[in-house]
Amino acid sequence: MLPIILGNFFFITIEIFSLKLSFVPCKILSMKELFEFDGNCGVVIGTDEAGRGPAAGGVFAACVYFPKITDSLILDLDRLNDSKKLSHTAREKLYDVILNNTINSIICVEVEEIERINILNASLKAMKLSCENVIQKAGLKDFITLVDGNKLIRNYTYPQKFIIKGDGQSASIAAASILAKVTRDRYMAELASECPQYGWNRNAGYLTAEHLRAIDEYGLSKYHRPSFLRKHFEKQKQLTLF
Repeated sequence: MLPIILGNFFFITIEIFSLKLSFVPCKILSMKELFEFDGNCGVVIGTDEAGRGPAAGGVFAACVYFPKITDSLILDLDRLNDSKKLSHTAREKLYDVILNNTINSIICVEVEEIERINILNASLKAMKLSCENVIQKAGLKDFITLVDGNKLIRNYTYPQKFIIKGDGQSASIAAASILAKVTRDRYMAELASECPQYGWNRNAGYLTAEHLRAIDEYGLSKYHRPSFLRKHFEKQKQLTLF
């Protein structure tokens, strides 16, 4: 599937039996519409994660609750959407606005636990802990938790609903996405100062060509996730047989 952006809409091309192409319009929502989505759900907190895909570093999750929404805040957050679609500079600016206008929590589950319980469970655990922190801080009673993705938080005793691509629909999830992404990027930049050979300040732990070359040359660090590199090492082992 290839997205095509046109004005305030993007279109997804869908191939059916290699014969027909249909186009499904998906409007890119404004900040006001993101808050309206939350409002239609009642009192909400939103959670999202960053770092499920990389082969190094912990996974982060953030939870956000907006106690007060004003017109000026909506203007300040007007470019808020999925953090992965924003530039580094835009994310950094939004990060400060979100921190100063929300009750929030950011949790990291480190590599050792990711390897022990797997990345999905680690991500959900980080989400659970961040949400429980916000609930306690805000003293919330009657609310619903909006969870980005297609999984509900496990062993979580509060009302929740997952939203696929929620960072493009919910203001609370989008804000949580920014907090998780920026915090993790800063964390990976700190690790890069300790292990500069892997280029984590540039690749954030993802398996880029640069990162893989460094792994082949220097081996794994204590911050790598060995389970994410099994296929790479199996391939390298096979190559040495020829």
